[in-house]
Amino acid sequence: MNSRSQNLLAALASALVIGCSPAPSDQSSAETSPITPVAGGKISVSGKTPIAESPTSDSGALTTAAVEYVAAPLSLDEIKEGWISLFDGKSLFGWDVSTISNWHVEDDTIVVDSGEKSLLLTPYDLDDFELRCDFHLSAGGNSGLFLRTALNAANPATDTYELNICDSHPTHKTGSLVARHIAENVPAVEGAWHNFRVLCDGPRIQVWLDGQQIVDFTDTSEAVRLTGRLGLQMNQGRAAYRNVCIRPLKFRPLLNGQDTTGWRTVPGSKSEFAVKDGLLQVSNGPGFLETEETFSDFAMKVEARINGDGLNSGVFFRAQPGMEATPSLGYEMQLHNGIKEGDRLRPADAGTGAIFRRVAARYVPANDREFLTAVLIAQGDRFASWVNGYQVVNWQDTREPNPNARVGKRLEAGHLSLQGHDPTTDLDFKAVDVHTFSGEASPVVAPAK
Repeated sequence: MNSRSQNLLAALASALVIGCSPAPSDQSSAETSPITPVAGGKISVSGKTPIAESPTSDSGALTTAAVEYVAAPLSLDEIKEGWISLFDGKSLFGWDVSTISNWHVEDDTIVVDSGEKSLLLTPYDLDDFELRCDFHLSAGGNSGLFLRTALNAANPATDTYELNICDSHPTHKTGSLVARHIAENVPAVEGAWHNFRVLCDGPRIQVWLDGQQIVDFTDTSEAVRLTGRLGLQMNQGRAAYRNVCIRPLKFRPLLNGQDTTGWRTVPGSKSEFAVKDGLLQVSNGPGFLETEETFSDFAMKVEARINGDGLNSGVFFRAQPGMEATPSLGYEMQLHNGIKEGDRLRPADAGTGAIFRRVAARYVPANDREFLTAVLIAQGDRFASWVNGYQVVNWQDTREPNPNARVGKRLEAGHLSLQGHDPTTDLDFKAVDVHTFSGEASPVVAPAK
């Protein structure tokens, strides 16, 4: 990790805030007890695959560290709906990990039981989403889910929605949103596994505990939060989490199953783009079909089938308009299921879900001749991707800015572009759906003083 990344992560850690300080029983009161900022902490980004700075690097060689693959705890229908797993069952890959407490994996669960107060955070913000997870809290413990949280949250009444897990809290017990809403008649949870389902849709937050709805809260205050990170909390005692899964709520289709309305073929393309039986079929190449719209920060869901062994395609994003069938000069999410010597840890050409020429997929879960679902989150300089619900990439672009994402970091909006790679290209797209994030990503904040 370079010094710039270390400084950035240290700044994030210093700004982490944690707490479940007693608040007045009147959740509308402005005199809430603030969350105490944590000073001097550090964050590590666990399990990162190294960045390939050389465009001539062997992409398959970029994957490091053995991965013990565990399929995402999702059904096929859920994967098609855009559900993704935030915990791979074996590591903290994909999280920003505070090192001031001992976040670790134990018995296939995320566990924390010592150290200072902290949050295990997603490296990107979420706005409208559905979440479900299992949790276990020791007797007398205190933990919670931080929803749409600011990085430098200091007051639960304004800076986050803290879904509490704490049977002994004096005012906001388990299921309550600390300093905002009190959940009533909620059974005690300490000492056993339970399940939360959370729906965040605009200002409305709904929560189910073990299948029973316990919260239906619409925030009408001036402190309504529509975006922010997801955090798991270390406050007091031992807390454990598993089966942590989310889906963005507002995917909209960019393919209509009838024609290529909303898309245009890049001039000079040799690829053929035809809609048949509801599928967009791509053959021959090179060439590109790009959206007329542009997108900057978004989640994208792609359902595609590669109709041959080790064939190559991709979806470009934040791309400049294509010219004469040349690469669209954007980031590329690779579509390539080939592997070396039968080893799914060794993608033949970066692997499906890779950000091509930047970071390889750490595992290849998908098979040729079968439909796969890939989900990409692109937000600011952070990128994460999942294939069939399993996370394969967690990457931050620390390069200098450049309008061409193949040369440097591009934050500006750009086109989505489907690639016909070469004369052997043969694949079908069933869906390309986009969820556009509302608001701006949480900024990097200065350390607390």
